[in-house]
Amino acid sequence: MDSIKTSDSTTLSNFIWKIADDLWGDFKHTDFARIIIPLLLLRRLECVLEPTKDVVLKEYENEKDSGIDLDLILPSFSGLPFYNFSRYTLDTLGGTNTRANLEEYISKFSANVRVIFEEFGFINTIHELDKARLLYRMTRQFAAIDLHPEVVSDRVMSNAYEDLIRQFAASINEKAGEFMTPKDVVRLATKLVLVPDEAVFSEKGVIRTVYDPACGLLGFISDAVDQIKQLGSTATIVPYGQELDPKTHAMALTAMLIRGYKSENIAQGSTLSNDRHRDKRFHYGLANPPFGIKWDKDKEAVEKEHKELGYAGRFGPGLPRVSDGSMLFLLNLVSKMERPEHGGGRVGIVLSGSPLFTGDAGSGESEIRRWLLEQDRVEAIVALPTDMFFNTGIGTYVWILSNHKEQQRKGKVQLINLSDTWTAMRKSEGTKRRYLSDEQIDEVVREYEAFAETARSKIFDTTDFAYRKIAIKRPLKAKLAISKERIKTLFEQKAFEKLDEAQQSAWIDFFRDNLGDKEYQWTFEIVNAKNKTEGFGKTSKALANAFIAAFIERDEAAEPVLDDKGRVIPDTSLNDSESIPFGTPVEDYFKSEVLPHVPDAFIDYSVRDAKDGEVGIVGYEINFNRYFYQYVPPRPLHEIDADLKACEARIQALLDEVAE
Repeated sequence: MDSIKTSDSTTLSNFIWKIADDLWGDFKHTDFARIIIPLLLLRRLECVLEPTKDVVLKEYENEKDSGIDLDLILPSFSGLPFYNFSRYTLDTLGGTNTRANLEEYISKFSANVRVIFEEFGFINTIHELDKARLLYRMTRQFAAIDLHPEVVSDRVMSNAYEDLIRQFAASINEKAGEFMTPKDVVRLATKLVLVPDEAVFSEKGVIRTVYDPACGLLGFISDAVDQIKQLGSTATIVPYGQELDPKTHAMALTAMLIRGYKSENIAQGSTLSNDRHRDKRFHYGLANPPFGIKWDKDKEAVEKEHKELGYAGRFGPGLPRVSDGSMLFLLNLVSKMERPEHGGGRVGIVLSGSPLFTGDAGSGESEIRRWLLEQDRVEAIVALPTDMFFNTGIGTYVWILSNHKEQQRKGKVQLINLSDTWTAMRKSEGTKRRYLSDEQIDEVVREYEAFAETARSKIFDTTDFAYRKIAIKRPLKAKLAISKERIKTLFEQKAFEKLDEAQQSAWIDFFRDNLGDKEYQWTFEIVNAKNKTEGFGKTSKALANAFIAAFIERDEAAEPVLDDKGRVIPDTSLNDSESIPFGTPVEDYFKSEVLPHVPDAFIDYSVRDAKDGEVGIVGYEINFNRYFYQYVPPRPLHEIDADLKACEARIQALLDEVAE
């Protein structure tokens, strides 16, 4: 059968998509991915192993009865961390015993490859294809695709996987690309992480580790390896990763094995609740965790680690709300930075806008930001244009973090705004309508390295994002207005509703005999006076509060209400707060910004920060719009008026034509 050469990812994925057409009728379109992807992986592995196949077979025959573990021998002959000693290929399976021959072929792979097909449940798929009389046809079509590394690079294969998954997902209205990061975003984030260390890669004997806790198809890891190689470096790169989805993990394993890396470094499972790289540290961390995904399945394990390990674990600073776990991935990456004395660690992570500002002072999100900034981990944040991702058009941000900042960056954070920096795509891919060209990426990297103020780059102190939120109270000015109408509302109060019928009647009669305005404290006095008296039973403070809720009437002309110790009772309906820039004296701000507008306001000094004990709770937020907002004045009225008159003239001309 003639070989079909496909050297670019689009052609390859489109060709394979056409092969999938043969499955219609016998399989649901929801099954296409689990059938097509393993066959594609199998063909890729076959092509990679082809140059050494005869040598491996010969060595297998020599050693098969020796009792020696083949895993210790055959990889040295295949030249890769895996091997296959079956005489079959997809092209030689035959049409008579295709199923048995294919099963035998897969069983002769080394264990680290067999696990890939096990994660896909591929043996069951083989049985289904055989039953549908499609197995031989499908294997023959894949045997015809030339996937040798010199024809199809690892990058092209990775892109093809992503194209196919996106097409399969879109065909069944799933979240296409939910774990895929566009290549331009990967390239930008990776360059920003690696650029300060370029000089290191020119040294001899350098070993560097790269880690992605949500590795997907190894886009970030592959790009990091490629960029380091492009520098002409001889550094040894050791990749690590973890992926939740078994099928995506299987594809990642294949990519690792083909590139000659240890497959066990790419673990399967939830990074948040089952960290498979516990106690490891890495020089570079890169990730694009899913946006806005709940972490309730990991909640028990995460909360346990937070409570029991504190800062000795990954989640010491705080926990975000359960609706979005992306900040947990951020903390995970930071916790795994290599220590400065061993070269230090750098992190690049793609996040939505939520981690920048979600959460009030004292919340889990704010406390995470606070810890990152007070520990001086945040180096830069880059705002990407909208419409950059395949499945969402929202604004996204690349965070760059480090635990060994250059001297000029210490105590500083660089914000770079790329909202107006993009190139339009000739053809949209899902919601991705824009991309960053290589030239634009290089420009951004140079601007980052320059560490200077420009129109789209601003430098801030870490404390510029901090504020102190103080509680502002106002005195309660009110009286009690006893009326027949308000007496009827007593039944809406739970404390009154709990009384028996006789007690309720006694109180209603009492209030009917005492109609009119009363002082606020009157209810407490009468509740105490009636306690355990005939008809009224045992009274309580809750009952007094129920009477206040029913009869209260605010009166700004009245004097502030005092409690039994002479302290002003605050009006909870007027509770307010002020966010004071960090470092500004609270009293000075209060006198200049609050009292002129609300003369009777006062500070609640009982509300204090849990960490520094000062008045007000410390919060941190990073608001890009505030820092990069550019005022655009409205057009002059005479221009607007001229446009309206011109529009009216055009409409009138059209009406005149109709009238003729």
